[in-house]
Amino acid sequence: MARYTEALTVERGGFRIKVPESWWEFDVRPESRDDSIRRMVDERIRRYPELQPSRSAYVTFLQKAASDAWKSGALYCGCMAESFGGDTPITGSVTVSLVGGRTASGDPLPTDPGAIAAQLAVKEARKPGDSWRKVTTVDIPGVGPAARTQGVEDIPVPDDALNRTVRAVLMQTYIPVPGQEGKVALVAGSSQVLDLADSFFDIFDAITSTFRFVG
Repeated sequence: MARYTEALTVERGGFRIKVPESWWEFDVRPESRDDSIRRMVDERIRRYPELQPSRSAYVTFLQKAASDAWKSGALYCGCMAESFGGDTPITGSVTVSLVGGRTASGDPLPTDPGAIAAQLAVKEARKPGDSWRKVTTVDIPGVGPAARTQGVEDIPVPDDALNRTVRAVLMQTYIPVPGQEGKVALVAGSSQVLDLADSFFDIFDAITSTFRFVG
């Protein structure tokens, strides 16, 4: 699906991460993202005319991903949207956000990976087709241990009055930020292509393993 022999390094204030060169990064600001995404898709279609039948699907997916990323406080959002000959493009996204929180008494939440993992709920699938989540700790080369969830989850649709959810492949890795009490870098990968869950877990793990703090 993705080619890791050609990687693009993305660097922002405080971190860098590598994604496959075929992925797209885009503006997530509400005032400019829709036009930016349409221009980006049109430019890609000029290079690859065979993508034209999927133009509307690409634009809709990327605009939603940008909107969700902005609401989550993302500092970076990258997506893949590729056609492999089927009727529906294969899509996925990775975002990096700086998040933090405090306890009811006002103390910063712990960022120790073991403590974070202990607070994250495991969910077992009771029957085939159910959502599920497992919780682990992983070691990010050059960074250290981090808490992680991965599974197939029902994600609430932001600002939806009907409280609807979308089922997605989801991996979230919580990486403690050095020198910032209560802060973690959240690297989140998601895709609604459930049949390719294992492949996307491999892709998200490979991308997250390139995360590094800089500066």
